[in-house]
Amino acid sequence: MAKSSAAATDKPKAEGASKPLKRPSQARAKFTIQAIYDAFVRIWQQQGWAGVTTRALALETGIAVGTLYDYFPNKQAVLSGYVRHCVEQLLDCLQRQVVEAEGLDWKQRVQRLVALTCGAEQAGLAYFDHDMLMLEGQIAEAKHHSRVYQELMQKWQAAFAACPDMPQQPAEETVQALLLAAWGGRRYLLLVQPAGMDLQGWSAEMARLFYEVLDKAKGKPGNA
Repeated sequence: MAKSSAAATDKPKAEGASKPLKRPSQARAKFTIQAIYDAFVRIWQQQGWAGVTTRALALETGIAVGTLYDYFPNKQAVLSGYVRHCVEQLLDCLQRQVVEAEGLDWKQRVQRLVALTCGAEQAGLAYFDHDMLMLEGQIAEAKHHSRVYQELMQKWQAAFAACPDMPQQPAEETVQALLLAAWGGRRYLLLVQPAGMDLQGWSAEMARLFYEVLDKAKGKPGNA
């Protein structure tokens, strides 16, 4: 079945209704939530936002509708939880594949940092597409975007701190500029969906530009 447009008119029924009711802490609950998100993606890819209903999610997951309602009051809440899940998956990948990775020189570490942030490297990352981005306005507030930015900024700073062989540690302003270039570029690509875009090639070119900036970057006082 063709995927419907995300320009759907579904909106949260009331303030706060688009948020998950609770975060899972037990292993079984985490397994259930992951199963719901997996079902959400399968339905989304086949039918789009119009095909996502709490009943369809319960049937696809094989759980009772009441169990789903224990966590999500409606499908907007599922989308909200899933978008946060995507962010957490990215942060986890940055931590494991960049910050904690061993045996990498600084250019290899930066290449991974850029590829993951730009979305060119999908290993371990959750599915996210243009139509999901178009629905963010229904579930995300300015404070949520600010939170994600701060979390990404912390990971990027940790990634550079994990590069003892880098010519100089970049200043905070440089890290901010590079992060905004990569993360902003990723989201703009999702928005405009340029035909024939080579995501891997774009990421590699971004990394090359970052190498040049970082080779010349001036660190904070005392880091030179």
